[in-house]
Amino acid sequence: MMVITPLALPNKIGFSLPFLYKPITRGGGGGSCSAFTCRSVSSLTSFTWDDVVQASQPDYAPNDSSDLSGFFEKIKYCNRGSSEIKSEFIPLVIEDQIVGYIHNGFFDNYLRRFKDVFVFVPSDSRFGTNVTLNKTLSTPEERTRVVGNVIKCLAEEDKELIPGIRNELYPVTPSFGSPPYFSVERAAAPYFGIKVYGIHMNGFVKRDGEKFLWIGKRSPVKQTFPGMLDHLVAGGLPHGMSCVANLIKECEEEAGIPLSLSNQAMSVGAVSYVDVDGYRYKRDVLFCYDLELPGDFIPKNQDGEVESFKLIPVENVANVIRRTHFFKPNCSLVIMDFLFRHGYIGPECLGYLDLLQDLRSGDTS
Repeated sequence: MMVITPLALPNKIGFSLPFLYKPITRGGGGGSCSAFTCRSVSSLTSFTWDDVVQASQPDYAPNDSSDLSGFFEKIKYCNRGSSEIKSEFIPLVIEDQIVGYIHNGFFDNYLRRFKDVFVFVPSDSRFGTNVTLNKTLSTPEERTRVVGNVIKCLAEEDKELIPGIRNELYPVTPSFGSPPYFSVERAAAPYFGIKVYGIHMNGFVKRDGEKFLWIGKRSPVKQTFPGMLDHLVAGGLPHGMSCVANLIKECEEEAGIPLSLSNQAMSVGAVSYVDVDGYRYKRDVLFCYDLELPGDFIPKNQDGEVESFKLIPVENVANVIRRTHFFKPNCSLVIMDFLFRHGYIGPECLGYLDLLQDLRSGDTS
């Protein structure tokens, strides 16, 4: 059995002084919740595990109020964009189905000139103003190839426009499981406002009546959110791969989890959000999984995307989420879902029902 080394306080901390949230007045009634504190630490470009441990300690902020404000703030960050901003996007319609949303400015400045690919429809009795693909592009393969050429052209002209090209395709569908109308480069998916699905897994260990979560620290050279915290395993769902197959693949690549363990992961639901930022319209659904791991298991990254791992008590992980911006934003939502399902957030917490509902703010179709 692996011996868990007690979490020691670091000699000094390297992040800025935290600020206190004011108590929220969300609906739901009930008394205050004393399970967690609710300070928040401003985000930084870099931090250490010592910083994480320091912020996680129950006595780090003994005078905090005890509502769920820190959790609500993380959900709000994943759901940016007012209705006014969303009105700047127009539907992308394929075969009489809305499959995405494109910003007016992105279409006018970058897509309109590709008239043999994209067609602007100024008025439609069903969808109003919308964008569609040229009717000569009648098969998913043709659409994928031609739209891919446009994305490649734009990326070559302006490397900052669509950063992080991965040559990985995401399916373009009106709903999960529907046959794709075409596929699009992963990095470009938010620019077309398509629904994107992913698998996210919490790996936990039970020891002496207490639960611990394995937390990963992303590689500092990752294209997105370098150096931030993750739960144990996560990955986008590419075209042509099932959730289970993708989970098994990511378990091996990200944490060295063998098939004998990864096939025991339990599907436990989903979280969703809609995040609008500039030309990007993210409509993400994350399928959540739990995997109870043996006490002597130690994750080992295989693909270079994770710098290191640490096993941390669940309540301490919750403190880090509430108090800091150390976690990759959407990973915070998946761990919050874990906190609900494992009884770490209960109805006695003010705002319980609102928080539960907000974890599924996006369209889960």
